[in-house]
Amino acid sequence: MNRQLVQIMFKRKICWLIVLLAGFKTQAQVGTDSSAVFTLQQCVELAIRNNVDVQKKGLAKESAHINLQQSRGNLLPSLNADIVHGSNQGRSVDPYSNSYIDQQYTYANYGLNSSVTLFNGGALQNSIRQNRSAYEASAMEEQQLKDNTTLNVILVYLQILTNEDLLTLAVQQQATSGKQVERLDILNKDGAANPNELYDLKGTYANDQVNVVTTRNNLNNAKLSLCQLLNIPYNKNIKVQRLPESQMPLLYDATSEQVYQNAEKNLAIIKAVDLRKESASQGVKVAKGTGFPTLYLSGGLYSTYSSVAAMQELMSKSYQPNGDYVTVGGSNLPVMSEKSVYNSNKISYGSQLSNNLNTSVSIGLKLPILNGFSNKNKIAQARILQKDAEITAKSTHIQLEQNVEQAYFNMTASQDKFQVLQLQQTAFQESFRIAEVKFNAGAITSVDYLIAKNNSDKSNINFVVAKYDLIIRNKVLDYYQGKQLW
Repeated sequence: MNRQLVQIMFKRKICWLIVLLAGFKTQAQVGTDSSAVFTLQQCVELAIRNNVDVQKKGLAKESAHINLQQSRGNLLPSLNADIVHGSNQGRSVDPYSNSYIDQQYTYANYGLNSSVTLFNGGALQNSIRQNRSAYEASAMEEQQLKDNTTLNVILVYLQILTNEDLLTLAVQQQATSGKQVERLDILNKDGAANPNELYDLKGTYANDQVNVVTTRNNLNNAKLSLCQLLNIPYNKNIKVQRLPESQMPLLYDATSEQVYQNAEKNLAIIKAVDLRKESASQGVKVAKGTGFPTLYLSGGLYSTYSSVAAMQELMSKSYQPNGDYVTVGGSNLPVMSEKSVYNSNKISYGSQLSNNLNTSVSIGLKLPILNGFSNKNKIAQARILQKDAEITAKSTHIQLEQNVEQAYFNMTASQDKFQVLQLQQTAFQESFRIAEVKFNAGAITSVDYLIAKNNSDKSNINFVVAKYDLIIRNKVLDYYQGKQLW
């Protein structure tokens, strides 16, 4: 009985294990086949975060910020410490007593030096201004790359929406043709339909199927482009969120002059070239500053140590004959000399550092007189860089004005086209509705029906393309004005 109970429990565990494995497999399939839905904002943020050029420009901005910090630090006094320990053998000068000795000893030298530039023709201050402009320009160039990436993402995003709408139209057109083929096929079997009309509809149905395949491929290609911009693996099941009606094309609320004026104020690339020009102008002042005298103030604190340094301590005094005699009254009397006995005591390490402590203060003037024309050539090179920056800035402003004019012209042309196609779509839809009723009633031929259908299909396609084209044109103008693009 117990054995049967164990077998039953074992079978139940096996069944539960199979169910769990099946559940994990189902979840894995769902995770693989499920469609990821991205909003426009998510796409933009992910593209910017994964964009290699943006990352490199961010590093360039950090490097420019370090240069700015260094130029500010150059205004501060320098402070350096020197520590030297050594050993000497043979005849040398005792660093403590300055007397010659012939023995082995160890020594140490300690020094603390400080120096500050008081004047150098304003080179340090102008260097700060130069590096500050360069740093701000790097930040604007990074922002420009982000803006370009944002615009590219929006364009591809709208391409996906365009192809999704076109695919919906293509499927509807295919379904309409398919219903007519089914109806005529039934009538043809009963001998109540013209075979020519049936084959005309079959040819149209096949053409609509080709359009579905082509449009689906275009949609997948747009999704591939989006994945490449996001720098993520391609997923054909990826989906994007539809735009709200508030972002559908409307009349643009600014003139081309207003767009250009706002672009000059807000566009990052314009700010960047202007800052580069300002940085180059400061670079000329820095180069000129190197030709001025440099006035500096220096100071130091020093001490030394010697292992042979000693203090002589008097222990006793006595008088002893020195070997000389003097004759007094016919007698030779010895001459006595004073003799002192000293004990040598080494001076401690701390006492030597304290006793040998000395300081120095100095002020100096460095005059550049002849240095191989390096100062002159630095100024000349800086002026060339300044002219190049001015030309680049002027060219960028001109190119911006031309681009704004072209973009605004494209927007107005797209807007006019959109309005006309909107009226055309309404007219051809009504025409096709009437033709379909007549064709089903046998009042018109398949030729008339197909003409009305083709006109309606083309007008629907043209309207969808024009709608998103106008959105793109509006987004480009928003980009030039520095507006939020999503």
